[in-house]
Amino acid sequence: MPGKSGLIRSYYAYRASEHFPNSKVIISLPGETDDEFSSVNLMKKELALRGISEERIYLEPEGKNTRDQVLEIKKMVSVSNLPLLIVTSPEHMRRAIMAFEKAGFSKIGGLPAFDNANEADLFFDDKDLGEKNRFLPDIGENIQIRYQFWKHLNMKYYL
Repeated sequence: MPGKSGLIRSYYAYRASEHFPNSKVIISLPGETDDEFSSVNLMKKELALRGISEERIYLEPEGKNTRDQVLEIKKMVSVSNLPLLIVTSPEHMRRAIMAFEKAGFSKIGGLPAFDNANEADLFFDDKDLGEKNRFLPDIGENIQIRYQFWKHLNMKYYL
């Protein structure tokens, strides 16, 4: 089993992959691919256990920092205008998106993977809330809006 942050990121990547069934999943984490117990391989196994076919999972184990990882991924993804969804910690999200933009990627989204596990499933169907407020977007499947919106607004002042 991956460590705490790897397990949480694996869970969020799995949830995102359900919404994008034709997507590729790239695990960008330094590690030895020959070692079945390395973090990068443990994350791959966790995603496979959750139901993502191994043909969809790609490893990028060479990058040692965000920029290096982006450049390695750019070698793997030949077209920079393909949509990307980055799953990383909330604190790292802005830096990661900016690194991808600097490398020429233009369609980038982010899904924050919180470091603290919560045993409750926080996703819900918006229809269960009752009357639809026409001014609010659907938020049941969007943890970003529900829990990180204000944090991200404040973080820009700290970076």
